[in-house]
Amino acid sequence: MELGNLTGASEFLLLGLSEEPELQPLIFGLFLSMYLITVFGNLLIILAISSDSHLHTPMYFFLSNLSLVDICFTSTTIPKMLWNIQTQSKAITYEGCITQMYFFVLFAGLDDFLLTVMAYDRFVAICHPLHYMVIMNPQLCGLLLLVSWIMSALHSLLESLMVLRLSFYPDLEIPHFFCELNQMVQLAYSNTFLNNMVMYFGAVLLAGGPFVCILYSYSKIVSSIWGIPSAQGKYKAFSTCASHLFVVSLFYGTSLGVYLSSAVTQSSHSSVTASVIYAVLTPMLNPFIYSLRNKDLKRALKRLLGMAVMKGPLVLGLKKST
Repeated sequence: MELGNLTGASEFLLLGLSEEPELQPLIFGLFLSMYLITVFGNLLIILAISSDSHLHTPMYFFLSNLSLVDICFTSTTIPKMLWNIQTQSKAITYEGCITQMYFFVLFAGLDDFLLTVMAYDRFVAICHPLHYMVIMNPQLCGLLLLVSWIMSALHSLLESLMVLRLSFYPDLEIPHFFCELNQMVQLAYSNTFLNNMVMYFGAVLLAGGPFVCILYSYSKIVSSIWGIPSAQGKYKAFSTCASHLFVVSLFYGTSLGVYLSSAVTQSSHSSVTASVIYAVLTPMLNPFIYSLRNKDLKRALKRLLGMAVMKGPLVLGLKKST
């Protein structure tokens, strides 16, 4: 790679969702609302789990980490998009683009691994209920979380370093609202064969591998539930993993749609639409999906919100007395 090619690409232009000026306020308001709901909803999940001792179990430990990752996941893309709309600028620096790409791949990988670990947790809870607390001990939970972080960070670092070797034209227009890995590789004018191989190998190993583990876990879960004699017992067992199964379907279905749409149709619009669903909509919906069907979590949220409401008048009363 020539040095001039790299220094020439000092900044890129993110075209966003639409170039129509009259649509920009609508897009800004919509995505700002979605971002605030995502941050507030996932933060409530974290606070509710941490404040309720009854929820200090492996399942809720991984759920709180998933909520934290979802906050970080959306924070890598939406704030920059909102800033560009507000300032009427489409520019992002070369360094900023690589940084955004690194953290986006990192947190997407963490989402993938955490969903896999949560599937394993449900497998142990349903198929080996008597040994659940022995198998899912704090040491194993911490180790699974640590391995997820290390694997995601190494994969993200590798993908980012592979992009650094590519050459781009100055003021390159990216038909997306963030620096998405697949789009960046396609827009490079240097040889991308090695990048494509690494990207596809990473997708098969770090996305396909966990997906196979999830499918295996749920095949065992379904066979175990099928063996429960009572209908009430079957419903109770299935309800403990229904929310997770829905989130997995939403995450994998939309993320797979990104690469299938870009590979088959070569259309950036379909890729952007799928990216909005799995990078913005899914993290926003996760708190609602997990809390609406979970009585323990709803109870903890009500208690948390009740404490916040009670503290408000108490603080006002103390201020008046002083």
